[in-house]
Amino acid sequence: MHTLSVSALNEQIKTVLESSFERVYVEGELSRITFHNSGHIYFTLKDKDSAVSCVMFRGNASRLKFRLEEGMKVVIDGAVTLYKPRGSYQINCFSVEPAGQGALALAYEQLKQKLSAQGYFAHERKKELPKFPSRIALITSGTGAALQDILRVANSRYRLIEIDVYDVLVQGEGAAFSIANALKSADTKGYDIIVIGRGGGSIEDLWAFNEEIVADALFHAKTPIVSAVGHEIDWVISDFVADLRAPTPSAAMEMILPDTNELYQYLDSLSTQLTQRITHKVYNLQQELLHVKNSYLQHSVEKKLQYRVDEIKKLQEDFAQAITFRLQNYKKEVDSLQQRFPQTIQSVLNIAQNQLLNLQKMLESNNPKYKNKKGFAQIVKDSQVVDLSSLKVDDVFEAQSDTYIVSAKVLKKEKIR
Repeated sequence: MHTLSVSALNEQIKTVLESSFERVYVEGELSRITFHNSGHIYFTLKDKDSAVSCVMFRGNASRLKFRLEEGMKVVIDGAVTLYKPRGSYQINCFSVEPAGQGALALAYEQLKQKLSAQGYFAHERKKELPKFPSRIALITSGTGAALQDILRVANSRYRLIEIDVYDVLVQGEGAAFSIANALKSADTKGYDIIVIGRGGGSIEDLWAFNEEIVADALFHAKTPIVSAVGHEIDWVISDFVADLRAPTPSAAMEMILPDTNELYQYLDSLSTQLTQRITHKVYNLQQELLHVKNSYLQHSVEKKLQYRVDEIKKLQEDFAQAITFRLQNYKKEVDSLQQRFPQTIQSVLNIAQNQLLNLQKMLESNNPKYKNKKGFAQIVKDSQVVDLSSLKVDDVFEAQSDTYIVSAKVLKKEKIR
């Protein structure tokens, strides 16, 4: 029996496998992915029943448009080979495509999610564009139709602008590096705005603006940047990272440059508003000056003196009227007194005469010399006429008649019932 060494066996199997399976297309799910430092990618492709080892060497791996991820379903284009040292077979992958989805579309979504998570699209980091730029850097193809559209719109809208064109590759190999390098260079020149763009095309034609190297250059730039790539329906990664997205290159100029005709109209409007405001301001100042003048006249020394003089005159008039009124009242009172005085005097005299007459009668009635009735005398004590009832035992008194005075002493006092 002919025996084989292990190496010989593996060599024969390797020859049979590689000749029988020169090109295979295999669909499965990615698992156990390893990105080696050498640039090679090792992974397992599996379905529900089996698994096979795969390798994608650095040259092929560098052409991948998307990142391999665990659990992703893919279609592999490769060849079956045997790794002799271990006697295990594997698939040498030439290319990998997402199952049911294009590689570029998947790469676009992967990079978009990655940059969004890192804050590349955050609104708060977007820079404000100046309203009246004086210098613009335009990064595009120097031979493309987009450049002519941009220059035509800029010339018709705002001729004061200075535009520097950075001629770059906008598609194909090296386009992303060309755009990123131009961005970094223009960012150091002190431009007011940088515009990157190109005309429309397929997703492959626009792919340079979906590269991470371009996104990084946009994100770290200090100058405000406008992304104007393709048509209005085309969205690329640079649109999300830039400070402003324009639907087309020509629209970018309409968005960032003022319109000279509109400026003329605006200046006319400002002139009219300024004239109206100045007229209104002058009128208000005139009214204020008139008010101050009137206020000054009202509060001036002459005005205050005149006010005091008028006040004194008014007081004099009021005083004269008051005196006249008082005099008239006094005259009326005097006239009334003059009319009533004789009557009052006569009345007073009559009353006095009657009182005198009554006093005379009382005097006559009380005078002892008129009291000559027998058995009656006037009782006087201490030179005063008193009633008999006021005397007390041992009181000394006088009994007076019209002809005699008798001194006496009370020996006994009784009341006659």
